[in-house]
Amino acid sequence: MYKTIIIGTGPAGLTAAIYLARANMAPLVIEGPQPGGQLTTTTEIENFPGFPEGILGSELMSNMRKQAQRFGAEFITGWVNDVDFSQRPFTINVEGGKQLQAESIIISTGASAKYLGIPGEQTNIGRGVSTCATCDGFFFRGKKIVVIGGGDSAMEEAHFLTRFASQVTLVNRRSELRASKIMQDRARSNEKIAWALNNTPVEVEAGVLGVTGLKVRNNETGQEEVIETDGVFVAIGHTPNTGFLGGQIDTDEHGYINVKPGTTETNIPGVFACGDVQDTKYRQAITAAGSGCMAALEAERYLEELHSKVSV
Repeated sequence: MYKTIIIGTGPAGLTAAIYLARANMAPLVIEGPQPGGQLTTTTEIENFPGFPEGILGSELMSNMRKQAQRFGAEFITGWVNDVDFSQRPFTINVEGGKQLQAESIIISTGASAKYLGIPGEQTNIGRGVSTCATCDGFFFRGKKIVVIGGGDSAMEEAHFLTRFASQVTLVNRRSELRASKIMQDRARSNEKIAWALNNTPVEVEAGVLGVTGLKVRNNETGQEEVIETDGVFVAIGHTPNTGFLGGQIDTDEHGYINVKPGTTETNIPGVFACGDVQDTKYRQAITAAGSGCMAALEAERYLEELHSKVSV
């Protein structure tokens, strides 16, 4: 029996673990197969406060994990197969037949960026391939960038990246865009944005120093060409990691957990959500960490109130 179990790490889960551990709550943190979340695939982070020279994403997550352990947080690694939030204490079933129980739960399982699945994509993450313009745009100052996607997020990222890039080419496999008209108009009015519509990405090409181009196939002619670029930003959406919840937590139509405004509280008292699993807007390390702090404080307050009722 644990007072709090945190499902997932990343800046949200690890911040929650630090706060709860310092409060002598001895939280258990369940790590997935990629401890530290998406930040472990990021090379250098320059926008996290307190690191004027920048810090590697993996190093930042390692430091946060050590900090939580220092104060007494416990860690185990494994997939969470399913949960039972229908009665208290809550039950979590982890792979290997391990069953855990807790008085409160913090969900910080994040959201996974969607990728194209083409050659050269995964091998060049952090070497020119990115899924976050606000995270990595600065590194491409004065360079050529390709943005792949046709929705609002792709338009927004392309527009944002023109602050740094000499040119941004927007590639979409359809001739029509899914983005709203206002976002399309905004992108089309930007002189730095070039268009390569009705082209399917085929391969990310790279050299010793990183990405050099994106090979695309024209869907009308079938001809292939290489768009020279220093960076490829994949903007085709994210998938929140909420499938294991089995519909027991209220989510929006895309699977992101709904929380009460201004809190990390879900529809089930004692279950909290923080980080990208409930954030469709910011998706930044610092905002995730802030929500992790909120979740820890709210879980602590919930347990205090729960125990005071029991004692009465």
